[in-house]
Amino acid sequence: VLQIFEWWYFRKYGTSFIEQVSVSHLRPLLGGVDNSAPSTASTANGDADSSRQSVSECKVWRNPLNLFRGAEYNRYTWVTGREPLTYYDMNLSAQDHQTFFTCDTDHLRPADAIMQKAWRERNPQARISAAHEALELNECATAYILLAEEEATTIVEAEKLFKQALKAGEGCYRRSQQLQHHGAQYEAQHRRDTNVLVYIKRRLAMCARKLGRTREAVKMMRDLMKEFPLLSMFNIHENLLEALLELQAYADVQAVLAKYDDISLPKSATICYTAALLKARAVSDKFSPEAASRRGLSTAEMNAVEAIHRAVEFNPHVPKYLLEMKSLILPPEHILKRGDSEAIAYAFFHLQHWKRVEGALNLLHCTWEGTFRMIPYPLEKGHLFYPYPICTETADRELLPSFHEVSVYPKKELPFFILFTAGLCSFTAMLALLTHQFPELMGVFAKAFLSTLFAPLNFVMEKVESILPSSLWHQLTRI
Repeated sequence: VLQIFEWWYFRKYGTSFIEQVSVSHLRPLLGGVDNSAPSTASTANGDADSSRQSVSECKVWRNPLNLFRGAEYNRYTWVTGREPLTYYDMNLSAQDHQTFFTCDTDHLRPADAIMQKAWRERNPQARISAAHEALELNECATAYILLAEEEATTIVEAEKLFKQALKAGEGCYRRSQQLQHHGAQYEAQHRRDTNVLVYIKRRLAMCARKLGRTREAVKMMRDLMKEFPLLSMFNIHENLLEALLELQAYADVQAVLAKYDDISLPKSATICYTAALLKARAVSDKFSPEAASRRGLSTAEMNAVEAIHRAVEFNPHVPKYLLEMKSLILPPEHILKRGDSEAIAYAFFHLQHWKRVEGALNLLHCTWEGTFRMIPYPLEKGHLFYPYPICTETADRELLPSFHEVSVYPKKELPFFILFTAGLCSFTAMLALLTHQFPELMGVFAKAFLSTLFAPLNFVMEKVESILPSSLWHQLTRI
């Protein structure tokens, strides 16, 4: 019976029940170490160091659609009293700013020297004061950037400051472009000025998108990608995809995907789920799970389902946010690909696009969980991608605020019948083994157990005999 049950369970769920119970339940009871246990605030120094080491093993990316600190993140803090950004996330941003907005020759220019110190400041007010001090000395593009990001309380104010930054940044870029081949320090300065200019133009495009000027934002993004085609590390195409989806320009979205959804380029949730949305759009308005189960899936429906399975395999946390089974929070400034942080960042901006396509969420709801039957061992072997990284949960806990419940890789929920049958089989096998080894002792235990089990019944029978007349009780016993 055990072997038949095990065979049936393996055919249905793609994994061994006995192995799963041993790894998931027996190993912790026997003292096994759970490598995925989350680190808490009270972790010892050694555990904290190992946690940091596992976080560093996972590559963290700058969120292409990160919000503005002054106009959006701080506004959330004013309203709710909660901090949407973790210290780890803000520290990564500080490192990014020092990498992209500073160079070795900054000490030669007083304003740039002040800004070099400002990017290292932990106190927001100290950074803002330093930016104002730099502007008193010179028209400094990076000072305007800091004020637009952190002091401006609305997107309109941020856009005005970025326009001033653009004017100053373009002048610096033109000057350094003429001198870039005169030495290593000039080349480093030109690289810094290029990063500043690209950052300003990108943020101006994002301001236009947030203020409803979507077509203008799309044009700015396209021009930026043409002007600086080698700076693909900024992932500007993800901003472009979101803006094109807002315009419902699905043909243009497909054209962008054809360029960036390439086997040689790194994937992202935006790439995979946008491709799935376009495939689902072709069939979702007429899709019915009952009809599909009767007649089978058509070719277009099969393509849509396969695209959804591909997207879910890449990041399995997104569907719960798109289907509103889990509440959204503000996305962090950095994301971990295939992690919960990336899922939040994607769903925060793209949920509206899925809702706009009729039936797309229904198709996702009916098909997304089927992915886990295709990849029964996701940490060891994937179907279309590399195995799912085991370090994502630890890194996401560092990136996401403490009030958010971090999503982990979905575990298969076993039906009650499976658990009951397995428990009954295991208990019966254990009793048979003990009875074979210790027949006399088990006989004593069996008698004691049965007597204890029937003690309440015997007590009730005695009470009934004492209450009912003996003649009536005799007739009842004969019946």
